[in-house]
Amino acid sequence: MGETKGKAFDTQLFKRLLAFTKPYRSRLYIAAAGAIILSVCAALRPYFLKNAIDLGISQRSATDLFFYLRLMAVVLVGEVVFQLMFIYFSNWVGQQVIKDIRVKLFDHMLGFKMQYFDKSAVGRLVTRAVGDIETISSIFSQGLFMIIADLLKMSVVLGFMFYESWRLTLIVLAVFPIILYATRVFQRAMKIAFEEVRTQVSNLNTFVQERVTGMKIVQIFNREAIEHKKFNAINNKHRDAWNKTVWYNSIFFPIAEICTAVTIGLIVWYGGLKAAQSDIVTIGLITAFISYIQMLFTPLRQIADKFNTLQMGMVAANRVFTILDTESSITNTGTLELNDVKGVIDFKDVHFSYVPGEEVLKGISLEAAAGETIAIVGSTGAGKSTIINLLSRFYEIDSGQILLDGTDIKDIKLTDLRKEIAVVLQDVFLFADTILNNITLQDPSITEGEVIESAKAIGVHKFISSLPDGYHYNVKERGSMLSSGQRQLIAFLRAYVSNPSILVLDEATSSVDSHSEQLIQKAIKKITKGRTSIVIAHRLATIKKADQIIVMEKGKIIEQGTHKELLKKENGHYRNLYEVQFMQAEAS
Repeated sequence: MGETKGKAFDTQLFKRLLAFTKPYRSRLYIAAAGAIILSVCAALRPYFLKNAIDLGISQRSATDLFFYLRLMAVVLVGEVVFQLMFIYFSNWVGQQVIKDIRVKLFDHMLGFKMQYFDKSAVGRLVTRAVGDIETISSIFSQGLFMIIADLLKMSVVLGFMFYESWRLTLIVLAVFPIILYATRVFQRAMKIAFEEVRTQVSNLNTFVQERVTGMKIVQIFNREAIEHKKFNAINNKHRDAWNKTVWYNSIFFPIAEICTAVTIGLIVWYGGLKAAQSDIVTIGLITAFISYIQMLFTPLRQIADKFNTLQMGMVAANRVFTILDTESSITNTGTLELNDVKGVIDFKDVHFSYVPGEEVLKGISLEAAAGETIAIVGSTGAGKSTIINLLSRFYEIDSGQILLDGTDIKDIKLTDLRKEIAVVLQDVFLFADTILNNITLQDPSITEGEVIESAKAIGVHKFISSLPDGYHYNVKERGSMLSSGQRQLIAFLRAYVSNPSILVLDEATSSVDSHSEQLIQKAIKKITKGRTSIVIAHRLATIKKADQIIVMEKGKIIEQGTHKELLKKENGHYRNLYEVQFMQAEAS
């Protein structure tokens, strides 16, 4: 779904949005009933006021005067009651709708391929899921329903005006096209302006989110002044976008006020002359028409203002639906459920590219027997991490097959497949939550007692117990209260308690201190026992103990064998790596 620049109202988009109100139609009907009765009550007030003046004051009849004043009071109370009913239920429906859309959007994003997140700015996605959806709620609370209520009120008022005096009504309608035309032009201009506003808000959110996340880099490299300059430029664009809306408002509303004043002047002039010459027009009728004009023109001005709100909501809805229409999910057509997984992995001539035409894996074939540990080594960009991403089906392969226990992983239910694979990454991500919740990830089937026993088994219980509140210690955002080694240990425990059939370690020991490394090596020995393990190797101790070592270069396997076998190869790639990198590590 593309942008709708310059189009005052997107009917198809509106219908799609309105479909979300279906479960709440009963409340909509109550709000609609309130709007109808409210419009009638509003039109009755000037009518009763006319009679109070003509029959009560002009005829010097106190009885008629107080009768119509009582009716006006009843109508006024009715307006208050039904306006309350209308506002409450229209807002209630709006909040229910945005809750449903937000949940649907988040669920949709949960199924996206990693490739989608690789290309999408986090700040922009946050804007869509939070800010834009909040803007959609204004369609129901301040935009759509209010516009409908105002249009209904205007229709009823116009009917009363014709009933009272078609001559005076025609005078009003003679000026009406001018303000209608001005409103139409205003709506189109504001549509374009608000699209620009939402774009600049999204850019602003993206910039701030990235700089706050990377504040350490900004300060280390003395980028404060440069980032300030960039932020100021983005803010200027944001300000200019809003100033366009201010300019359009400053033109439209004075025009609307002039039209109202001119119409009232014409009514007083023509009506006054007629009142002086005959009984066709009375003072009460002129007074009523002045009120009718306000009721007719003021809602029109408000409709233009509310249409701004509606436009912003529609632009936001368009952006949200664009994400909902994005087909970037892994195809989950597998029907097989995994039971008693042995962990036999088989890559058969696998080709893969992140960007079409630029292959990252060029015909990879490898086998891992049940319980076997495979180490994968190679220079940066060789395709090591890509292999494990494909095994977990974070990306779709271009061609070839990946088998688990002889079954193509595409035929396995995605949840079942990922349940059997635990991954420990180099850059460990922890949520701003307790250590316990970061380990169990809120899985109710994993008890605190099981976590503690697992921690003791792999040797990290002592470290966790030493922290304030132990397993209930809040690690804050991204685990900032822990060192990189401590975060790594939490990641190992998280993998261990999930009891996977296959364990993947992606450079999991590359950036830790010597004390943490000892704990990690103990943890690795424990959690890899009896499990098929794939290790993106960095530390020498892990590589030497692997059942087979795979050496990759530029997306291809160039060597394969045990540590001893590969060292025997003259001028072998692994041997060179060992001598250049691993001998230095061993010496240190």
